[in-house]
Amino acid sequence: MSFYLLIKKKSRFLGVTPFSPKALAHTITDLGASFIKLAQVLATRNDFFESDYLDSLKTLHDDLPPMPIDAYERVMNRAFPSLPFIRFNPNPIASASIGQVHEAWLDENTKVAVKLRRDGIEKRIRADIRIVTWFNILFNPLFSHTTRHSIESVIAEFSTMIVQECSLNHERANLEKFSHMYASSGVIFPRPYPQYSCDDALVMSYEVGWRFDEREAILSSGIDIIPLIDKLVRFYTDQMLVQGFFHADPHPGNLLVTPNAQLVLLDFGMVKRVSNPTRIAIIELLRAANEQDYEAYVSASKRLGTVAYDAPTAELAEFTERMFEIFANDALDSSSMQELAFQVLEQTRNLPFKLPQEAIYILRVSAIIEGLGTTYIENFNGIKDILPILQRNIPRALGMKDSLLESIIDEIKHLPDDVHAARETLRRASRGELVVELSPLQLESIKQSVERSLRPIIMAFILSLGAMSAWMGGINELAYILVGAAIMRLWYR
Repeated sequence: MSFYLLIKKKSRFLGVTPFSPKALAHTITDLGASFIKLAQVLATRNDFFESDYLDSLKTLHDDLPPMPIDAYERVMNRAFPSLPFIRFNPNPIASASIGQVHEAWLDENTKVAVKLRRDGIEKRIRADIRIVTWFNILFNPLFSHTTRHSIESVIAEFSTMIVQECSLNHERANLEKFSHMYASSGVIFPRPYPQYSCDDALVMSYEVGWRFDEREAILSSGIDIIPLIDKLVRFYTDQMLVQGFFHADPHPGNLLVTPNAQLVLLDFGMVKRVSNPTRIAIIELLRAANEQDYEAYVSASKRLGTVAYDAPTAELAEFTERMFEIFANDALDSSSMQELAFQVLEQTRNLPFKLPQEAIYILRVSAIIEGLGTTYIENFNGIKDILPILQRNIPRALGMKDSLLESIIDEIKHLPDDVHAARETLRRASRGELVVELSPLQLESIKQSVERSLRPIIMAFILSLGAMSAWMGGINELAYILVGAAIMRLWYR
């Protein structure tokens, strides 16, 4: 209720007022790691919250209460039977939902960051998942098929990712792969020390910088933040559209700006792959958005899975056009933009939007980056500021080279394979062996249609069985009522 009232800019509803900033952050902290993760995205949105709430919510990133002393000692004893450090600071410099970070020195010249996993965190998270799953089962019948599908996707994806994030061996493997894949990106990553690391502890190089949202410190140092925002967007474009392997948790506590204006990316517990069909759908979405072809935009959204396959294209295209007009308006500040956007969303409440598993973290990253941009630019948003950068990178996402000659040479290299594939397709078609596969979205749409058609028949069959049982039991009046109900259910299906 607090989040609803704060985002909607309302002071009360049915006599209920939102929590104060400190009480809100304290409540989320008490709920634990799973709920902290869900709240962290909101902590980047200064177009949603006033500064006092933002300041409190930002503590959810890396300023949570540390482990109790006894839990800290248990983790240290498991992770380091013999300490490899000449000095170790027992007071954490950052404390997040899954772990806390300490300073240490391997020798006088080598300072490292040591991330310790919270004691018993995986057990608590699995308990949270069971609770959330139980509530989902309890309230499932109250939701439409589209909403139910989205909620189940969120829970399934969130459950998988947060359990993986509990393993620091998994995070180290992600960091090593990420560092190798994006070595030429111009972004700095910590260097892991696998010989000192385990599932309870990750030892890595110590990186220095300001948090990305420390606006005053960064600007007072003379750093031009605009090129860094551009670099961040281009880097994530490369991750999601070109390589298909991306860091899914770029909140301000994980993104540093160094004194020499470099970006540093931390915490690789949440790293996701984007499948090729999803990448193609995103590219088509961006192209349609740039060309303001709203029907093509809706079509790409259906392939991405964020809109139901059988949704009305014309109505959704009109909705999309109105949202684009709002966010492309340079004259609007963030609060006016938000107010207009909510008015449009209120009118389209029943449209069949969905949230498939693959899209969850893509949308989450997009929301966080947009939120980071609003820290420095008043009406920064994805359509006006991010879309042009994405559009410029579409050729790279499609595999085109930097020059026309390189692109032609690359196409010539692939020509024999393409000719062979075309010949094989024609050969199979002539033999009657050509197989056409339906997409998962089409299959889901067919499944829904079949379920809707069978539901009244099944209900009528059950009522008929009840009528037969009543007749055999001598309760003729009930038998007649049940038969009538079965006929009516079939008639008004």
